[in-house]
Amino acid sequence: MKHLKTSLFALLIALMLTPILQAQQYEAKWESLDKRPVPEWFEDAKFGIFIHWGPYSVPAWSPKGTYSEWYQYWLQSKKLFGNGDFKGDEVYQYHVDTYGADFPYYNFGEMFTADLFDPDEWASLFEEAGAKYIVLTSKHHDGFTLWPNEQANDRGFAWNSMEVGAKRDLVGELTEAVRKTPVKMGLYYSLYEWYHPLWQNDKDRFVEEHYLPQVKDLVQSYQPDILWTDGEWEMEGERWRSEEFLAWLYNESAAKDNILVNDRWGKGLRQKHGGYYTTEYEAGKVFDKPWEECRGMGFSFGYNQNEDAQDYNSAQALVLMLVDVVSNGGNLLLDIGPDARGNIPPIMQERLLQIGDWLAVNGEAIYGTRKAHQSAQWSEGDRDIDHKGNYLGGEYILRQTINPSPGKAVKELFFTRKDGSLYTISPVFPKGDLLIKNVKATEYTMVSLLGYDKPLKFEKTGNDLKIIMPEIGFNELPCQYAWSFKVSNLK
Repeated sequence: MKHLKTSLFALLIALMLTPILQAQQYEAKWESLDKRPVPEWFEDAKFGIFIHWGPYSVPAWSPKGTYSEWYQYWLQSKKLFGNGDFKGDEVYQYHVDTYGADFPYYNFGEMFTADLFDPDEWASLFEEAGAKYIVLTSKHHDGFTLWPNEQANDRGFAWNSMEVGAKRDLVGELTEAVRKTPVKMGLYYSLYEWYHPLWQNDKDRFVEEHYLPQVKDLVQSYQPDILWTDGEWEMEGERWRSEEFLAWLYNESAAKDNILVNDRWGKGLRQKHGGYYTTEYEAGKVFDKPWEECRGMGFSFGYNQNEDAQDYNSAQALVLMLVDVVSNGGNLLLDIGPDARGNIPPIMQERLLQIGDWLAVNGEAIYGTRKAHQSAQWSEGDRDIDHKGNYLGGEYILRQTINPSPGKAVKELFFTRKDGSLYTISPVFPKGDLLIKNVKATEYTMVSLLGYDKPLKFEKTGNDLKIIMPEIGFNELPCQYAWSFKVSNLK
């Protein structure tokens, strides 16, 4: 009876506290805002799909090693930045040769027709790829919105997908389709716009009259699971009024109970404040809170018809990249760039489906996992990544695993953990025995290969564990690219 009274009392206290927790108010300062927890689903998700899509998808061209979604800026500034040696006017010359010197960027709005866009097909592909969330560019730095918005037209002409080109609410259609699946819906939003008159002439008015009402309209209209901001680097967070906006977002907005944000809220704030941390074309980062690496399948985020098959990362590289990021506790946000008519290029579809096939076998070693005691098992040698250019290409992971340069170390194994089990992911299928260092087995330890229905034998060798590999024919291999061993009941 005493235990019953104690349980009832605890339940009563919990019920009394629930409204207090739900009604928690965040102050408009980082000290308070940074206490908002990142929802567990995000840490469990591990794999998301980024989508860059807009008027820049019409010309869909920039030199290899640069971002094609920056077409307007490259065109009007006659500058280029990326990996490679550029004169700077390559996009301008391409534009003049293709469209003429008097053809303004804004004409691409009408040509952005999205007439072949099928949101249900996209959503089905994302689910089949094994993605747990997507992030769609609702507005990039050119200011064109993929949803009907009043502020998009304050240049003096219509500049949104409902009135120009597609004549469709593309954000709304994809949001509706994705929410029929288990996949979470996120929206990218650029804080600044290169050539908006207010941005160029009165940045405080731009924030007050354009940015803040526009981003609030986006949140209220679609209530995304993620608000993925960008273009924050031109001004400090105070001038963006980021703390004020986030307090509104967390306390008052229609999405306040569920919305998640990243860390791009002002100059110098990345990996310091906001929600989860972000990296871009980087590797080897580790943080003490949830984080995400974003990069394209090729180099560009937007579709770049100038990129060839060899410019796209192989399925093997993308899978190993995912494993590498996850072993360091992060998520991979992998970008695709549809064309102006709404087609996802077949090579991008193929890569997504190949990743999905691998995750169908190995998802247990990825989804819902956390960092293990060590992220990887290295061979002897130099661990530094040889890197030229401003951005780290995806081939880095192949050099770190299956194709090292002389004298360089390789990651022999990657590790994740979940529910008391250690997952050991090998980028090479073992021809002989597989040695996992610094792992102590117990009398209850069991070892299995995901996708293979027979238990594996192993031996304890001091502080190491040696898996004795059976003879497995090529047609018996459960997957390609990387193989996951589940080791349970360790010390």
